[in-house]
Amino acid sequence: MTSLPKTTAKKLGLVVDLDICVGCHACAVNCKEWNAGAKSAPLTDYDPYGKKPDGVWFNRVHTYETTDEAGHGQTVHFPRSCLHCEDAPCVTVCPTGASYKREEDGIVLVNEDICIGCKLCSWACPYGAREYDENEGVMKKCTLCVDKIYNENLPEESRVPACVSTCPAGARSFGDLGDPDSEVSKLVAARGGYDLMPEQGTKPVNKYLPPRPRQDGRGGDKAPRMLEHADDSTEGAGLIARWVDKILS
Repeated sequence: MTSLPKTTAKKLGLVVDLDICVGCHACAVNCKEWNAGAKSAPLTDYDPYGKKPDGVWFNRVHTYETTDEAGHGQTVHFPRSCLHCEDAPCVTVCPTGASYKREEDGIVLVNEDICIGCKLCSWACPYGAREYDENEGVMKKCTLCVDKIYNENLPEESRVPACVSTCPAGARSFGDLGDPDSEVSKLVAARGGYDLMPEQGTKPVNKYLPPRPRQDGRGGDKAPRMLEHADDSTEGAGLIARWVDKILS
């Protein structure tokens, strides 16, 4: 079995803001595009134009309808990929050493040359972040675009994972979560970022920022569905306001 490094020089990871993620899947698509020609290529597709398309996707976006204690509903888009855990069970369960965690930056990777496709790592991962490539017979996963973030031929502002650079809403951030003074660490502290499924004890490096309560401007936590009018004494104004209500509701 493979051992984990006692410490890592950095803890590179992602911060995903669930408040502003719009579920557009741009992160998943750009991740697929970049990695289809990068370190983990190819990323196999199965029946991509058929009734049941499937394949190897390092980043998947799930959408949930949630309800708070007051009964207010909200749609939450939840991107999911490898969390590059500090105590990564996918690493320690690997019988060949193919799954490993780097000491220099904490990124969890797979050496496909010695992966035997036993799938033990996928069973050990509580987040379902491992992707088995049936055509290649090996396990694959998010690499944090390791060939992109260290590529000195790219401008410094472009040395971020593909999912981060493509997000139109700015819902994804990248940096060293082991540095309390980094921008991502400050963001997590300011917004109450949290670990996914902390009860698993894996100490994920990636963090999620919770959705903010929806405000209606009067101290409530739900936006009104209809415009409210302080004075309907003027018939013309009231008629226009009611028409606007009808259009917007």
